[in-house]
Amino acid sequence: MIETQAKLIRKIARTQSVESFRFQPAERIDFIPGQFLQLIFDAADRNNKALNKYLSFSCAPGKEYIEVTKRLSQSEFSGRLKSMAIGDTVLARAPLGTCVFKPEYPKIAFVVGGIGITPAIAITEDIVGKSLNTDVAVVYSNRCEDDVAFKEQLDGWAGQRGNIKLAYTFTECKPREAACFFGCIDEALLRAKVADLKERIVFIFGPPKMVEAMRRVCEQAGCPQGNLRLENFIGY
Repeated sequence: MIETQAKLIRKIARTQSVESFRFQPAERIDFIPGQFLQLIFDAADRNNKALNKYLSFSCAPGKEYIEVTKRLSQSEFSGRLKSMAIGDTVLARAPLGTCVFKPEYPKIAFVVGGIGITPAIAITEDIVGKSLNTDVAVVYSNRCEDDVAFKEQLDGWAGQRGNIKLAYTFTECKPREAACFFGCIDEALLRAKVADLKERIVFIFGPPKMVEAMRRVCEQAGCPQGNLRLENFIGY
């Protein structure tokens, strides 16, 4: 693990409320897809939870930059991120986390909602970039279609490669696309879209209540407990 200054080089709007921030670290940060970092705006008080928060990497490793993505709110931390200008720096501590992808996994699935997609993007981009044969199933829940972060990237990868399958579901409005679903992720949806769930390593990322709810759903749908990989997002 290292601490290094990271210079903002690009901002990318993913939805109306979700934005990616790309940084160029002063020192190379090596991480495994699925890990996260801590951005530290208040280095004098490391216990300042309002300004020092954890965010998943939302890009594959091995690039000249690192990327994090956040649903921006009215919080002090979001305000500091939004106010950063290109060239501004922030302290980054990384890598953190053990809920990671391993190339020897033949089949994986992501059962995620909202901003929980970010580590799934890092893992899937790594699989695509390395042309791995890993079979990937993504079950991704949002309130509505306009809330789907990284949809263009996910659809592009799925269109290019037969080993990436997507299922979008929406909880607050019926989807415009016929291939999408209406409702929460439940046992029936998982059995319909990921029939071989019990054969997969299943990643669940998100706030603790969501992670626990999806853990129960996955177990009900036949996923062995030993195949689950869980990561609770901290500080949301």
